[in-house]
Amino acid sequence: MALDGKILRRALDRYEAESRRRAEETRRLRLRLYELDPVLPELDARLRSSVAEAAALALGGGRDPVQAVERVQEANLRLQEERGRRIAALGYPAGCIDDEPACPICNDRGYVGMEPCSCLMKLYREEQRRELSRLLDLQGERFDAFLLRYYDDRPDPLSGVSPRKHMEMVWRICRRYAETFGEGSGNLFLTGGPGLGKTFLSACIAGEVAQRGYSVVYDTTVNVVSRFEEARFGRRGEPEEAEADVKRCLRCDLLILDDLGTEMSTSFSVSVIYELLNTRLREGRSMVVSSNYSAEELGRRYSPQIASRLAGGFEVLKFYGRDIRLQKKEESLR
Repeated sequence: MALDGKILRRALDRYEAESRRRAEETRRLRLRLYELDPVLPELDARLRSSVAEAAALALGGGRDPVQAVERVQEANLRLQEERGRRIAALGYPAGCIDDEPACPICNDRGYVGMEPCSCLMKLYREEQRRELSRLLDLQGERFDAFLLRYYDDRPDPLSGVSPRKHMEMVWRICRRYAETFGEGSGNLFLTGGPGLGKTFLSACIAGEVAQRGYSVVYDTTVNVVSRFEEARFGRRGEPEEAEADVKRCLRCDLLILDDLGTEMSTSFSVSVIYELLNTRLREGRSMVVSSNYSAEELGRRYSPQIASRLAGGFEVLKFYGRDIRLQKKEESLR
């Protein structure tokens, strides 16, 4: 699993800010309770002293260090009991002013060894969804909200299969792809006319895969080509930020490229699309590409090499039916 550095940095910033907030809240509460009960700071000082004394006895040897340490520990327990009673008498839990870690797994470090802890990954997934929400309606664009009723149930005279039956199969493939996503999941090419659900199912895949902790970049082809251009030529004065976005597109676990073919076709845009397809296919990094054009039509628009990679390196899912947006508009006018 390749974590997105940009998203991880945001998650770490939130993690560290939350740790500082908890520490400050504990410090303020401790001072408040010290004012309410002046014996508490004295007890805390004696507890710290007893811990240091026990450590010194254990390391210093002596005639019977074990027995000496046990006596100090017994005294320490009595101090803790008295401290707990006094804090409870003020109406607070006994350990409310202790600097205990919120996560016992990583002790609030965010990592277990070299791997992100589950507590940090929770924030990472939230930031991932927040990033995707800039372009997507993750609440509305869900697999269970995909409405098959907008596809004709009458069998096609040539194939014998109705658009609804066919689109149910496409929906199942997309859902299985998202729910079982992992290394080696492969690539999907969603092709068909406008308004048939390609963007909707792409968004469903993005939300599900991101929720499982994988790094997902979802964007239109127009925006991606623009970021490559800014990284290459620095025309808007932010080449470093654009370069980071280019690396995200090339290295994320799943790149979803929406509306391929709507960008202005230039030698530069063709080279960007070829670089994305070729690099990610060569490195085994998954992609979902949607387009109103078939692989053959894109080949005529771009190059035979691009058409070959779409046809040979992707599972092609064809979308059939009537424009759903038009159907919804007609319904609203009735």
